[in-house]
Amino acid sequence: MSVLVCFHAHPDDEVFGTGGTMRQASDAGHRVVLVTATDGAAGEFPEGILADGETLTARRRDELAKSAEALGVHRVVMLGFSDSGMAGTPENDNPEAFANLSVESAAQALADILVEEQADVVTIYDSYGGYGHPDHIQVHHVGKRATEIAGTTHVYESVMNRDHFRELVKANAQWDEEDAPNIEKIGVPADQITTELQVGEFIEAKRAAMVAHATQVGDFGPFLDMPIDMLRVAFGLEWYRRVDGTNSGPMETALPL
Repeated sequence: MSVLVCFHAHPDDEVFGTGGTMRQASDAGHRVVLVTATDGAAGEFPEGILADGETLTARRRDELAKSAEALGVHRVVMLGFSDSGMAGTPENDNPEAFANLSVESAAQALADILVEEQADVVTIYDSYGGYGHPDHIQVHHVGKRATEIAGTTHVYESVMNRDHFRELVKANAQWDEEDAPNIEKIGVPADQITTELQVGEFIEAKRAAMVAHATQVGDFGPFLDMPIDMLRVAFGLEWYRRVDGTNSGPMETALPL
């Protein structure tokens, strides 16, 4: 049995980038640990969804637990750092926000978990955090440093395949030039990707994880009613880039678990 640790910024980030990977690893008999850096308190949520006296942090913790169960996760750790908010929001100015913390101190908290779990493979984000979110960028720096401290051998950046999503946008007739996502500002080109996992058979688990994050329905709403075959086309692949600098050679089709 190997140990896979996936490090994310917020509760719900696990669904798209590594959800199928975690379910696949778990079903293959490996231990899966999900670590989130922040409390997710700066996330937007529908008015009236919280019960009287319920905090967003508490709700998102419960949602994460349900999502993790759907994805086969064996242990969930919320480091509990303050959510930095989207780039340009007031939360960016909080000195205690995750994005403003010392990389070294935050990395030690993650490294302790990696050592305790004897992690074989760790996933983080690329240096742009996928789409520029301050907390995602910090996850890259903190995660990379933590693996150095812990001596983790296999480190992978979870990335979005820019070329794949460009083709999806072209094929979606409902998106015109004004409301289509700006693909050029997300992910990485396909020629920078080292690892492509086929996770289409776990798409039901990924959708169940989406459903679990009810407060974040704005992120997942457009996909919840999609036919399963369309979901497989959109989210049946997950991509990674090795952090050892070796991006040449044949495409990997599995993580080294």
